[in-house]
Amino acid sequence: MARATGLLDPHQGGSLAGLSASDTFTTLTHEVKTLQMAGRKVSTLILDIKGGFDNVNPSTLGGMLRAKGVNPYLVFWTKSFLPGRSCGLLYQGSPTVFAPVSVGTPQGSAVSPLLFVISISRLHCEIPNGLSLSYVDDFGLTTSSASYRRKIQILQKEYARLKARGARLGVGFSVPKTELIHWCTNRDRNPITNAPIHLDGSVFMPKNEVRWLGYWFTPSISTTPHFVKRLAKAQAAFVAVKQLSPSRIGLPPFLCHRLASSLLFPILSYGADAFLPMVHMTRKLSVFWHKVQRWTTNCFMCTPTDILTSKGCLPPLELLFRYKHRLAHLRIM
Repeated sequence: MARATGLLDPHQGGSLAGLSASDTFTTLTHEVKTLQMAGRKVSTLILDIKGGFDNVNPSTLGGMLRAKGVNPYLVFWTKSFLPGRSCGLLYQGSPTVFAPVSVGTPQGSAVSPLLFVISISRLHCEIPNGLSLSYVDDFGLTTSSASYRRKIQILQKEYARLKARGARLGVGFSVPKTELIHWCTNRDRNPITNAPIHLDGSVFMPKNEVRWLGYWFTPSISTTPHFVKRLAKAQAAFVAVKQLSPSRIGLPPFLCHRLASSLLFPILSYGADAFLPMVHMTRKLSVFWHKVQRWTTNCFMCTPTDILTSKGCLPPLELLFRYKHRLAHLRIM
């Protein structure tokens, strides 16, 4: 209903059925490469809404729903759902005194994320030769130009417009979480530019690595830094998991298999639906996956990997990655 009535912007993601973080990531990388093929210099400004769910105004949201012709019953239900709440701090010996809350959505409710996404839909606008993307409370402003100097000026202008729209909605942006990245191609010299951007009296230098929606971006959109960090997280989780199943005692093999497939693999493969690791990185990931297979099957260190794959019912990592990548392609098509 939210899509049918135009309550959402096409470039919004998060809290919406059929749209995941990988869709937002794929949209961004596609737009960047498309603009680069046209010979333009591309940059992205990463922003985070300050307070997010705490700044949803019931009156403003109700006006947006009425303006889009939403059923009056749903408008009144939304306006009655948000207000009339109170909050307080509960700890041992604390007084049971609660203060009324006039704005914000309860984060424990399933409908709250959708109401928040609807309330910030007006922040989006068309950017010439660029794109405005968001995933819940994470924003990305992408602009392009023939020169880096002009591109920075466009970014500053678009940020000023976004900030003005946010002020009308009672929404602000967190300065410490603001990041800038200049995209490049393999033909560009390195470093391409160190031009900073000035926003609200603060200077933001371009970064060589930016984390957004759990993905690690580099100016050249290399996959290696992302999977290096995924490997480190998976190794840390594996150390903790192995303590549950020491040799000769602990978890049975079928529970070890369940942990490997439902915990370790998702950590290791996050992002594989959007891009695949390079050959040298795949080898490093496979070495770790072989250790997981040996732990699951409790086989000898000299046991061939083909036997580990068959006995542990854990396919080779490269096949799992490609399978996950192709499923994402089929979903998009």
